[in-house]
Amino acid sequence: MSDTTTRGIRIEVEASYEAERSSPAESYYFFSYRVRISNVGEAVVQLLSRLWIITDSDGEVQRVEGPGVVGESPVLQPGKWFEYTSFCPLKTAVGAMEGHYVMEIAHGGERFEARIAPFTLAVPGAVN
Repeated sequence: MSDTTTRGIRIEVEASYEAERSSPAESYYFFSYRVRISNVGEAVVQLLSRLWIITDSDGEVQRVEGPGVVGESPVLQPGKWFEYTSFCPLKTAVGAMEGHYVMEIAHGGERFEARIAPFTLAVPGAVN
């Protein structure tokens, strides 16, 4: 579980291993992760883009950047939230993800990075 707040934007992430979509014999491990982005601040904000840094246990790093999330660029009023689920395949049974969302304040257009704290992707029992 990952939980961090930057300038009134709280980001919670929970990851799960998807055994039925994985093939350990082929070094293919499939993980889902659920993200909840809550506006606990006072300004209206819009999510513009994302950056994920994904690291597997072999040290291989992938950067995933792009506009919005799951095809959307949600606008969050104070007290509102947006939730989505996405996926991440790895070549190893353990890895980690972290990153940020670029947010824009509705009145004034100021942009900032809302941090996504690191979280672990792991096959159950793979990490002690």
